[in-house]
Amino acid sequence: PLFLGGVFHYHCNSWEDDFTDPFFVIETLCIIWFSFELLVRFFACPSKATFSKNIMNIIDIVAIVPYFITLGTELAERQGNGQQAMSLAILRVIRLVRVFRIFKLSRHSKGLQILGQTLKASMRELGLLIFFLFIGVILFSSAVYFAEADDPTSSFSSIPDAFWWAVVTMTTVGYGDMHPVTIGGKIVGSLCAIAGVLTIALPVPVIVSNFNYFYHRETEGEEHAQYLQVGSCQHLSSTEELKRTRSASSLSKSEYMVIEEGINNAFKPPNFTTQNNQNCVNIKQIFTDV
Repeated sequence: PLFLGGVFHYHCNSWEDDFTDPFFVIETLCIIWFSFELLVRFFACPSKATFSKNIMNIIDIVAIVPYFITLGTELAERQGNGQQAMSLAILRVIRLVRVFRIFKLSRHSKGLQILGQTLKASMRELGLLIFFLFIGVILFSSAVYFAEADDPTSSFSSIPDAFWWAVVTMTTVGYGDMHPVTIGGKIVGSLCAIAGVLTIALPVPVIVSNFNYFYHRETEGEEHAQYLQVGSCQHLSSTEELKRTRSASSLSKSEYMVIEEGINNAFKPPNFTTQNNQNCVNIKQIFTDV
């Protein structure tokens, strides 16, 4: 209802009935509730600095503020002498920020949370991808411009004009509004398309690997699991306790990797003892069955 209300309110040309519009009333009630919720969470948070740096809280603030700016602008226009307090273009941009409310769904959606965590963990790979595309766009746009310079009917009038063609070609979109006509330009276009495919394909496995990691971590975390408690000086018996521990243990992949790293460190001097050796053997037997 908030999105539909924003769309209809955006296209409304008359300012006289805005305050009685049912969509405006619904939006006002929702904004009041969202503002109350945001203030309660802010005052209940022990660390105000951490609360202010959280991306979800920033999205909540960005989604709420345009309503109050729009409301204040309309009230100023009604009380003024026909002079607008803010230009219509700026007001439309502010209202467009309401679309960010859709990101509030990520607070309740595991899929969007996994996607956000994946993108955050893959920022280095995404940065390399953008950097490689930037270099490719400059190189191929310059090459196709000089290859098409002798043709008067060519669409490549300058190197900046060829940037659009290079981006569309390297991303394999291919709108077709600009295309080379000479043999040299076609060769450059073919190389540009091949380079674009290779450039985009290089960081994809790393991003997919990060997505699989966060996806399995979230799905395994939802299962009812009991975590294995292992004391550094506690000896694990071999028969009944080992069977009971096997049946009651359910470890995720990340937890297994953490404990396995601790086991490997236990075998290194000066941590290696006969007691630790027996504990590590029992733990590995449990992992084999789990």
